[in-house]
Amino acid sequence: MESIFLSTYGDNPRNRVLDFLVTFREYDYSMRDIARNAKVSYTSLKSFWKEFAGRQIVVQTRKVGKAKMYRLNLASPEVKKFVEFYNAVLEMETRKLLKKRVIEVVA
Repeated sequence: MESIFLSTYGDNPRNRVLDFLVTFREYDYSMRDIARNAKVSYTSLKSFWKEFAGRQIVVQTRKVGKAKMYRLNLASPEVKKFVEFYNAVLEMETRKLLKKRVIEVVA
C-alpha cells in the first residue's frame, strides 16, 4: 500500500527513500537496506545518494563490518523543515480521508 505522502506528492525513488527515512528516523540502515525497504533499486539510490549526503540530509552513524550505516540527519535545518512539511501533509490528508468517511457513513 502506498503511503499518504507518496500518493499526494508522487511515487518516485527520491520520495520513496525520504518517506522511508522519515518514517523510520530513529534507526540507521545500510544503503542496501534503505534501497530494499524503500522499494527502489540500489542503482537508483546510488544516483542521488551523494547529493543527499552532500546536503546533509543523511549522515553516517557507524560501520558494521564493511557496511556504513546511515540515518536521516535530524539536526539539519532542511531536514527539520521537511519533517514538519511531511507531518503536515499526513495530517491534512488524514483529515480529508476522515471527513470523507464520516460523510459516507452519514449518507
